[in-house]
Amino acid sequence: MIDKTVSSVEAAVSDISDGATVMIGGFGTAGLPCELIDALIAQGARDLTVVSNNAGNGETGLAALLKAGRVRKMVCSFPRQSDSYVFDGLYRAGKVELELVPQGNLAARIEAAGAGFGAFYTPTGYGTLLAERKETRNIDGRNYVLEFPLHADVALIKAHRGDRWGNLIYRKAARNFGPIMATAASRTIAQVGEIVELGALDPEVVITPGIFVHRLVQVGGAATAA
Repeated sequence: MIDKTVSSVEAAVSDISDGATVMIGGFGTAGLPCELIDALIAQGARDLTVVSNNAGNGETGLAALLKAGRVRKMVCSFPRQSDSYVFDGLYRAGKVELELVPQGNLAARIEAAGAGFGAFYTPTGYGTLLAERKETRNIDGRNYVLEFPLHADVALIKAHRGDRWGNLIYRKAARNFGPIMATAASRTIAQVGEIVELGALDPEVVITPGIFVHRLVQVGGAATAA
């Protein structure tokens, strides 16, 4: 019997190793798997490379992971906003590296990893500092930059509901990067608000098929899986 559920967030992240590349879903706080991040902090893995849309808000979630000194490098689109002072302080002190990636390129590089592409050309970033030391090419009169896929050892994502096979549905804007990150990681760990019985999810609204999910943990509520 296929059953990808685990009993706790602690169990879900227990084998994430030092030096791992971890994708973390979320657009700001929407869709951010806070409980999984908190469990990762408690677990103790360090020297992490984190791929996410931004570099944390306030002192919770991703910002808390940074504040705990567990992140070696951030790969993101929006590292600095009004409440990103944790990352800002660490970066200015030389305690964390940054790879800045335009948001469209970030999504495309994650998608490329999931699709098995070796690389792709994009016009975004051409002629800017972001294109320095990168291969460029003129195609049909337009200049492009060669970008490479973003792979991860682990993806931590948040979904609305799931079943024990790992099929996931999302709630509105909380969907954001979760579905593509699930395809780009060697192991995907999803936290959900509810685990439902097999067959309870309409196949037409399943966004992430269970083949891309390796562990599923319910956060809050009561499971109804069978």
